[in-house]
Amino acid sequence: MEETYTDSLDPEKLLQCPYDKNHQIRACRFPYHLIKCRKNHPDVASKLATCPFNARHQVPRAEISHHISSCDDRSCIEQDVVNQTRSLRQETLAESTWQCPPCDEDWDKDLWEQTSAPFVWGTTHYSDNNSPASNIVTEHKNNLASGMRVPKSLPYVLPWKNNGNAQ
Repeated sequence: MEETYTDSLDPEKLLQCPYDKNHQIRACRFPYHLIKCRKNHPDVASKLATCPFNARHQVPRAEISHHISSCDDRSCIEQDVVNQTRSLRQETLAESTWQCPPCDEDWDKDLWEQTSAPFVWGTTHYSDNNSPASNIVTEHKNNLASGMRVPKSLPYVLPWKNNGNAQ
């Protein structure tokens, strides 16, 4: 049994193409060959079904249920599903014991106790009072280099605008 298992993993092992019985393909190239040959032989491809456990298994449609129940790769997939389910249960248990730490923050209170005006990029704020309700005088600062100016219009014409004329 071990010889068969190692033999199936041998990348140089020759496999017969299910689409053309004259094709003998190395195992390492077999998936690529299947795709190419499936396109070249659509009549044969329509009569074959792909195994859900191993895409290399191309089986006549009439025999797919029997193949699924007896496929060697089924046990590997089922074992993976069992392992994933176990690890998911363990993660769920670990997460369920976590508790949110108590929160001492009060954003509304912090807003009223704020000692400086909020930061706004490109502006300078002056304030007489610390409350947000106070009048804030905003001085706009131009960050452009000298000799540069802000454009008065967009660099392109919008399709729905036709020089101010309605269509």
